[in-house]
Amino acid sequence: MHEFKIELCQDFKNAASILIAHPMMEETLREDLRYYFMSPCEKYRARRQLPWKLAVQILKIVMITTQLVLFGLSNQLVVAYKEENLMAFKNLFLKSYSGVDEDDYSVAVYTKQSVIDNIFYVLDQYSQLDQLSVGPVSYAEENRRLLPLVICKESYRPGRVESSDESYDIDAQTEKVCLTWDPKSIATWRTNSSTFFELDFYRLVNVEISFTLKGINLQTISSHEPPDCYMFAVTITFDNQCHSGKVKITLDLDAVSSACKNWKISGTAQKNTHYLLIFDGFIILVCLTSAVLCIRSIVLAIKLLQRFSKFCLKKYNRKVCEDDQREFLNGWYVLVIISDVMAIIGSVLKMEIQAKSMTSYDVCSIFLGTSTLMVWVGVIRYLGYFQKYNVLILTMQAALPKVLRFCCCAGMIYLGYTFCGWIVLGPYHEKFEGLSRVAECLFSLVNGDDMFPTFAEFQQKNTLVWLFSRVYLYTFISLFVYMVLSLFIALITDAYETIKESQTDLLTPFLTYFCLNKSILHS
Repeated sequence: MHEFKIELCQDFKNAASILIAHPMMEETLREDLRYYFMSPCEKYRARRQLPWKLAVQILKIVMITTQLVLFGLSNQLVVAYKEENLMAFKNLFLKSYSGVDEDDYSVAVYTKQSVIDNIFYVLDQYSQLDQLSVGPVSYAEENRRLLPLVICKESYRPGRVESSDESYDIDAQTEKVCLTWDPKSIATWRTNSSTFFELDFYRLVNVEISFTLKGINLQTISSHEPPDCYMFAVTITFDNQCHSGKVKITLDLDAVSSACKNWKISGTAQKNTHYLLIFDGFIILVCLTSAVLCIRSIVLAIKLLQRFSKFCLKKYNRKVCEDDQREFLNGWYVLVIISDVMAIIGSVLKMEIQAKSMTSYDVCSIFLGTSTLMVWVGVIRYLGYFQKYNVLILTMQAALPKVLRFCCCAGMIYLGYTFCGWIVLGPYHEKFEGLSRVAECLFSLVNGDDMFPTFAEFQQKNTLVWLFSRVYLYTFISLFVYMVLSLFIALITDAYETIKESQTDLLTPFLTYFCLNKSILHS
């Protein structure tokens, strides 16, 4: 009996301690929730805890923007060097090149003799390259042997095609014949390979001349960087696929850079490169720190959500709704982590480019540019803690679902006009020749750009199509400019007015009530 009394007293003590601890647990949970949804400044005032994530983000913005500017200036030199070499090669190897490309080709010829003359011109210029070029360009070598020039002609297999005859004897299979010449022996090509240039134009598909040159970009020295050596793969194509009487000549250039060998450079070029590599390495370290801090915040938020869910289930016998759960998932942290990963990848690629181990300027530009964009967009998160600046974020959040649904409906009409304009108006207007060009043209019309030239440039060869083009353009402009675009703006304006009047808090009503109302302890 005495033992039973002792156990009963112990149970009463445990029950009493639970009843006392329950309000304390609830108050602790409320304080943790309040602290989680505070701004960095409020957190500092509440617990004197330094806002490390904010400091890291500010430092990251400065460093990544500086890195992007330095890479952009270096990339401009590379792009300018490649474009100028492309222009130089076109003037060197294309006869009668005017300096401006004609649509998607450089030069067009219309007679048999002109085609042969242009082929001979390329070969003659190539054989005299050392005496003609003003730039540091020469024949490429591999294993101490000069790389040869390759000329190929592709033709349909022998058949008969006569425009005066209604019957055509055509073999759809093509054959390709190639010749190679060493740069030193190319001067004898006229006598040794004269039969190769007896072209049957009625079955000729194309003639392709390809060769490799080497050059060096010395302008990087002025920016305190070692020079880049380049291998230029030049391809000149005489295109006769259409057999329309017009042979289009194009020159394509593929430039690959590498580290120059056996070059001695005095000055501070190599030293500055080392400084840039150290700077990029420090950026990687800062981005790793930022990503770790954001991942830590996400993990703490998940644990806090679990505590909050258990408490609501025990105290109020209710589950936390999805809207309340989403408040704990901070999308800004996800955005920062993605930007950090892209910045790290871009920095690694940039270090590889500076070390001359790779030449993917375009890939590196995409990673660095996208990461910089995300970093600057992430600044909006900190402006959102101020009520006046927060209106923009709340307006975007409120209007986005409606805008997306509206764009889906308007997009169907837009695609219909795109396909219709391409198939009907494509043969009569250059802006409607391809699907992508039609979409771009219509988008310009929606924004009020280039309206009159689009109307005026239609060819009046076909009266029916010309009338159709008028109906097509007037209906599209009236529908999208006066109705669709106005409704699109109205959706955003309506969301803005609603947010401005209510000044809705970021938290859901239940979370706001739980964090701020102490009377809930007794409800």
